[in-house]
Amino acid sequence: MQELDHTNGNYIENKTAKIYFEETGNPQNTPLLLTHGAFGNLEDFNLIVSKLIKDFRVIAIDSRGHGKSTLGDKELSYELLQSDVEAVLNHLQLAEIDMIGISDGGIIGYRLACYSNIKINKLITISSRWDYGNVLATKELLKNEDADYRRKNNPEPYHQYQKLNPEPNFDLLTEQLHKMWFKKESYPAGDVKNIKSETLIIKGDKDKVIQRSFVFDVAEFIPNSNLMVVPFAKHLVYKEEPEILMKAINEFLA
Repeated sequence: MQELDHTNGNYIENKTAKIYFEETGNPQNTPLLLTHGAFGNLEDFNLIVSKLIKDFRVIAIDSRGHGKSTLGDKELSYELLQSDVEAVLNHLQLAEIDMIGISDGGIIGYRLACYSNIKINKLITISSRWDYGNVLATKELLKNEDADYRRKNNPEPYHQYQKLNPEPNFDLLTEQLHKMWFKKESYPAGDVKNIKSETLIIKGDKDKVIQRSFVFDVAEFIPNSNLMVVPFAKHLVYKEEPEILMKAINEFLA
């Protein structure tokens, strides 16, 4: 099995940043794009990628400013992250994919399904917002989680970032992410009703960042959607319950 390990990837340049990506799996099979969440990197998918590489051509991207991807000099937005993903897929000459996005990566998935020329046949979002009201509802949870808080309370992602990133600036990355989360225009909001992809929406029942109403509402908006709430799991449901997730993911992608 070829895990995602930051040793066998490539870079493309897009809008002042170098975006790092890796491929694994069977290059003859359906392309499956993986996009991680804030403060993570493509290795976050290793708990589930071993169950995917037999049946898919897996493409995993380090989001701008994360992992081995540089931040560039443009202010972060979900539009910009969408552009980075499109640049990688265009480089690979892929116009049609399946996709799994975690948290911020899921928001990119919603945006691609709404606005991109790249066709997403099957979209899975895990622990993801979709509307500006979602982030306002959890503002109190997010406002005090600055760079110092994250260094102290989430040291493993911080140290991995410091190790991997070619131009580390954790304070700036944290500042940029917080600004991005509160950009109203970045969220697809009601446009999700135009998503034609078959969609699987997943959340952990105990996730305080993604409230139940967020996923219930978006599941009602998206015409061809499925909803999965994982009992007792929190925001990192993909780490807490990988076996439960993979059962649903494999059935959905089959």
